[in-house]
This record gives sequence, structure tokens and C-alpha cells, in this order.
Amino acid sequence: MSNHNPQDALRRLQGLQRAGIQYLMGREFCRPEELQKPSTLVSPQGRIAGERARTTVPMSSLPKLPEVPQLRPVLPTEPTIPPKIELKRIQSSALPGDPAEVLALLDREVKGCTACDVLVKNRTQTVFGSGNPRARLVFMGEAPGADEDRIGVPFVGRAGQLLERILDACGLKRDDVYILNALKCRPPNNRTPEPTEVEACRGFFEEQLNVIQPEFICCLGLVAATALLQNKTSLSAMRGRLHPWRSSKVVVTYHPAYLLRNPAAKKMTWEDLQFLMREMGFEIPNSSVE
Repeated sequence: MSNHNPQDALRRLQGLQRAGIQYLMGREFCRPEELQKPSTLVSPQGRIAGERARTTVPMSSLPKLPEVPQLRPVLPTEPTIPPKIELKRIQSSALPGDPAEVLALLDREVKGCTACDVLVKNRTQTVFGSGNPRARLVFMGEAPGADEDRIGVPFVGRAGQLLERILDACGLKRDDVYILNALKCRPPNNRTPEPTEVEACRGFFEEQLNVIQPEFICCLGLVAATALLQNKTSLSAMRGRLHPWRSSKVVVTYHPAYLLRNPAAKKMTWEDLQFLMREMGFEIPNSSVE
């Protein structure tokens, strides 16, 4: 074990102080006069004049280190994708009671729907549906027109007047059936509804039908038939037979607005209505609607 000369240590410390170095390994150098005291000289082995000891440095004299903020590891994350807007849907099964009350609640939800920006900006009001909430027969059209958008009731324009004449020829009135459209808002310039618009309204018209639970549904036009049955079959191929939709039976015929533009199709429409009435257990005169 080697011995160190205190004078040599004193000279080294004085040299460091003259160089401007006041701290070594986080502690301040002791004053030169302290090195002359055997009690404060620390050998590499920690011995002072034959005794084991260490210099004591007060905590207050140590330099304060800057606080380092605690860093959290940055983990790779998936890109944030905005969630799809989910519309609230009133479930009829959860609301037992009068179907008219459930339809009124659903109508209130339709009025607040903002799913389709173009339709919302174009509409005057939503057009929900009207008629008997316990109807055995439901007529389903395409979308509201200008008159429907203004009044808020489906089929009140020229096409609606023709539909009422068809109902009268079948021995029915508006109050005997329920009438609704696939879309609850009028498309700009009465254009054909976009598939995305039909899908946005699907929950509404399907829930209407769930509440009413009709035995028969008559789809007026290809848009209504495609929206309900969700197939790409032509209207002519769907005519003249029953199509199942849940617990209902569906008949497909031409839209009254099409009949106004193509009067020759009234004969085929009357044949479809006769077929429907026979399936419902009624016989109607073998004539056509003018």
C-alpha cells in the first residue's frame, strides 16, 4: 500500500484552483489550509493518520442539478381514423305500446337527421309517412317531391292524386293503408336518390315497417323496390309475383309519377293491383284506372 505526500496533493489542488476549477465529481475542493490538517486528508484507501474516515460535505453546499422532466416512451400508433357517424335508431321492440306513439318518436328523430348534407340543405322539411299505423297494406314510394316537401305529407301532388284514385278503385282509402317513401328528404330537382342516401334512410323506413308490421307491401317504382329488397332485378322481372321481406309479402308495380308520363303503363299497374287484392282476399273490378 503506497503513501501519498500531503504537500504534493496540496500543490495539485492549488494548481486546479488557479485554473478556475472549483468542483470535482460534484463536490467543492477543500481550502488549501485544510489539506495541512491530517484529519481532513483522504488517502485513496480512505485512511487519515491511521484512522478510517471520510470528508463530509453538507448537502446544501452541493450544486443543484437542473430538473429533468420525466419522459414517456413514444410508442408507434395506428393513424387516427375519424369514427363513422352512427345515427340513433329507435328500436320498436324496446318500446312496447301504441305503434302510433312509436312512429311519432321515430318521426321526431327523422326531423333531426343531418346525415346527407345535400338533402339537408335542399329540404324544407322531412316527410315521414302517413296513414294507419296498424295497416295491413303499406305503399312505399321513392322520395318526396316539391309538394310533399312543402306540406310534409307523402303523395299529395299529382302522383298522389293518381294513387288515391287507384286506392278508390280497389275499395280503399288513405286512412286504410300507410304510405311512406324510402327517402325522407326531397332530392334536388327531384333527381333519383343516390345509393348512399338510401342507405342513410334505411334504418328509418325499415323501422317504420317493423312498427307497423304490415302483411303486404306494395313498392311503387324500381327505386323503392331496390331499396327494400336490395336486389338489382329489373322492375318488369319483379312484377306479377310475391317477394318475401321479413314477415311481409311484397308486390312491385310502377310509380304513379311514371304513369303520368306513360299512361300506357296504367293497364299493367292495374293488373298488379288486382293480383295484390286477390292475395289479400279481395276481388276488384276488371277495369283500369284513368
